[in-house]
Amino acid sequence: MESRLEELRDKEVISITDGTRFGYVGDLVIDLDSGQVRRIVVPGPARFFGLFGRGEDAVFRWESVRRFGSDIVLVEGEPERIRPRREKRKWF
Repeated sequence: MESRLEELRDKEVISITDGTRFGYVGDLVIDLDSGQVRRIVVPGPARFFGLFGRGEDAVFRWESVRRFGSDIVLVEGEPERIRPRREKRKWF
């Protein structure tokens, strides 16, 4: 099965262990040397309508992905949490 990143962004990430809905795929971490996908990144929730940035991102190892559906990605286990990158603000 082949899929483009654009198609993956429309899929919601759900845990098969407890049914937790983490959000939608935002990014992939790819090892450029081997060409393999290493992690799936789900952006954290927006804080106060996005004015105060976002919460922590949920990062899942590729090995924890169990199944791809037409509109969901089923994962097993807990995500690794990382802080989102700080965006540079433009004041003009």
